[in-house]
Amino acid sequence: MMLKQENKLLTIFSYSSLTDIVLLLLIFFLLTSSFVAQPGLKVELPRAEAAEALDEQRVVVTLTEKGDVYLNNKSVTMQTLGQHLSSALQKASDQVVVINADRNVSLQSTVQVIDIAKTVGATRFMIATEPAEAR
Repeated sequence: MMLKQENKLLTIFSYSSLTDIVLLLLIFFLLTSSFVAQPGLKVELPRAEAAEALDEQRVVVTLTEKGDVYLNNKSVTMQTLGQHLSSALQKASDQVVVINADRNVSLQSTVQVIDIAKTVGATRFMIATEPAEAR
């Protein structure tokens, strides 16, 4: 008894393999997008052994190695920093001012930013650091 073979094209397309691929791509992009730590300006932060997470509303002042000053990613000068910082602190005077200074920036520049912030009414300060590498 001989069986007859029929070679017919399938008219139905299976979407199950395509949905698996799309689901895997979605998971991949969701996981890799969470690894973006800090958008914005690139500065090399100093390292610290004890790090503290900050959940509150904050105003970020960034000092670059070239001497540029940024307030919440907007370029300002050291002379106009107080004016801009005052308007940023009007929402809540107890906001934390985070100083995001490059490790090669002089301490004098950092102290100058703290002095300017104190004159406009800021009372809470933090200096951003990176966790120290394991030895």
